[in-house]
Amino acid sequence: MTIDEGYIKYQSHWSPGEAPSAAVACQIEETRRPLFEAGLIGHYEEHNVGFGNISVRCGAPGQFLITGTQTGHIEQTTEQHYSLVTSYDIARNEVTCSGPVQASSEAMTHAAIYELDAAIAAVVHVHSRSLWDRHLNRLPTTNVDIGYGTPEMAQEFQRLYSETVFCTQGIAVMGGHDEGLISFGISLQQATIRILSLLQNQ
Repeated sequence: MTIDEGYIKYQSHWSPGEAPSAAVACQIEETRRPLFEAGLIGHYEEHNVGFGNISVRCGAPGQFLITGTQTGHIEQTTEQHYSLVTSYDIARNEVTCSGPVQASSEAMTHAAIYELDAAIAAVVHVHSRSLWDRHLNRLPTTNVDIGYGTPEMAQEFQRLYSETVFCTQGIAVMGGHDEGLISFGISLQQATIRILSLLQNQ
């Protein structure tokens, strides 16, 4: 297995500050818990890197609250474990965020999903070897040559959204991101259920 996880590839402009909305962080934690318990969010002990993250639109238009980098190992998150992405530039591969921690290394990927449709309210990214193997090239799958957190990945999601059932089913396999799957929804609950439903069909 090649680990390409947990490392921020975009240019991060982080302003350390007070914790973002505690109420929204609590909502994310409620949907994060079953994913953590299922091992879809967690930590690779042998590589000492976390995996899996969740975000939801929050704040001004175009902004979103996302789990902080390297928080996958935390059993129960609080507002101290989240970062508010206040702006981003996909073409320039830049993300601006504020809060107690830097935004997840997947923040650019989440931004790319939100760019697809204003109705998308939440994004969930998880890791699972069994689900990845089972659904690779069966569910909409990104190009194997494109890694996470890059402008090219944003273009790849645009392609899937326009050419496949990704636009209606809201779930895809990240072909170039080992074990990675991603979903979106009009709510946190919908985005989470789309992932958890794959476990029921194993």
